[in-house]
Amino acid sequence: MIASLTAALNRGLVLLGRISMYRMVLLALAVLAAIALVLSLFGLVLPTPGELLATAAVLAVVCSAVDAVAQRMLRLPWRIESSLITAGILLFVLRPSLEPAGLGGIAIAAAAASVSKYLLVWRGRHVFNPAAVGATVLTVFAGFAPLEWNLGGSAWWVGSPVLFAPVLLLGLAVLWRTERLGVAALFFVVAVVVGVLRVVVQYGQLGLELPFGEVLSATLWSSPFLFLAAFMLSEPLTLPPRRWQQLVVAVVVGLLAGWPLPLGPITLGQERALLIGNLVAFAFCLRASVRLTLESRNDPAPTVRELTFRASRPLTFRAGQYLELEVSHRRPDIRGTRREFSILSAPEDLPTVRVAYRDNGGPQSSFKRALAAAAPGDRLAITGVWGDFVLPADPARPVLMVAAGIGVTPFVSQLRHLAATGDRRDVVLVYVVPDAADMPFRADLAASGVPVVVFSRTDPGELPPGWTWTGGVRLDAQSLAAAVPDLAERHAYISGPPGLIADLAPALSRARGLTTDAFAGY
Repeated sequence: MIASLTAALNRGLVLLGRISMYRMVLLALAVLAAIALVLSLFGLVLPTPGELLATAAVLAVVCSAVDAVAQRMLRLPWRIESSLITAGILLFVLRPSLEPAGLGGIAIAAAAASVSKYLLVWRGRHVFNPAAVGATVLTVFAGFAPLEWNLGGSAWWVGSPVLFAPVLLLGLAVLWRTERLGVAALFFVVAVVVGVLRVVVQYGQLGLELPFGEVLSATLWSSPFLFLAAFMLSEPLTLPPRRWQQLVVAVVVGLLAGWPLPLGPITLGQERALLIGNLVAFAFCLRASVRLTLESRNDPAPTVRELTFRASRPLTFRAGQYLELEVSHRRPDIRGTRREFSILSAPEDLPTVRVAYRDNGGPQSSFKRALAAAAPGDRLAITGVWGDFVLPADPARPVLMVAAGIGVTPFVSQLRHLAATGDRRDVVLVYVVPDAADMPFRADLAASGVPVVVFSRTDPGELPPGWTWTGGVRLDAQSLAAAVPDLAERHAYISGPPGLIADLAPALSRARGLTTDAFAGY
């Protein structure tokens, strides 16, 4: 069951992975805005077409202008996607208006959201979700301003039955691409259950009969929980790096969103609940943006490029995790300026940081061309370190590593870490490559001393001690069982492109457990 689900998720990731996470969010918000505009023409949502268009224009102009000025002052690359994503989220959170005062309040929220990216930061990383900051600032300001100013505030009109299906479908695409389906699902369940419980308590206090079906239906179809989960809670830059930490944040935000708490004249609504969740995430890991200086390039295989960096400040990660590297360049394509790379080096190698990627010589993204043009001495930024692709906490648990091509990189980090710490574990590595000549990092793997089973069409020739070649056999359930007879006793880890993971996951259904690490290419 787990293997089948893993295969299905990774087949979907093959398609979604062609677009960067940030571009995916922007496109989803744009489609949702277009749907909302059409529905407004028929009076099916609260805002009128004029209110939607005017509000969207003010948000886009103010967010883009403030970001452009701030980024120019700080000598940062202008990220128009970030500006438009913030504007798109605020469009569905704030109360759209055509009135000058209302548009003024919307401009205040947009400016506050953009400014928060540069003021509410910790060593280069913003702490809070910008849209939640903007909505909160407007709500607080409007709450203390004279009523006749009518500045508006957060309304979360996106919580509408007619928008539920579009939000669900577009949100699933975003969550699938960002691999936050589990986090969002937990938040949604907690928020709905707590929200219904809150109404039950209120009805009981008033001595009224509870129409449970209507309450549940309204909470499911008319609440903003789904939008909050898909487009705000899932933001990678405000989530902690480990999955269990992300789940804790989801529960905290779900509790506070489902049962809003009054704070004086202001209610702790959805956006304020998210801000508290951001604080919890920040407490888990005081993250910082780290600059890497490129020291050298290396080609460990004909189609593999290795980059060696030196970190400018202390960097913390666990063997098997990945980093997100930003390479700013002119005219980025649809996939944007950021990519995820499994860390090739071990924590013990710091401040040296190594990453690698495949270069087949075919059509390249603008990111890969920019990365190829980077020269020694150039400084690039890490925007974060994430991942749960780490070895079991129990050192006695036997492990099977299945690496498909360049997917061997996190295993190199893990094996280098085991060798550096003297941690002896029962590990078997299955290395799947199309051609034996394209088998990078043989020296790193051989130095670890673990047995390696090579699946390749061509003969790899002389192999290090403890290595075996399967004779050109294709990797499937039968050949894997023959190569690793004790498969059922091992926790299997598989790393590689999502298409290959989808193909190989069923072969690992007999394993004691399964953990995957997919990447969609660069």
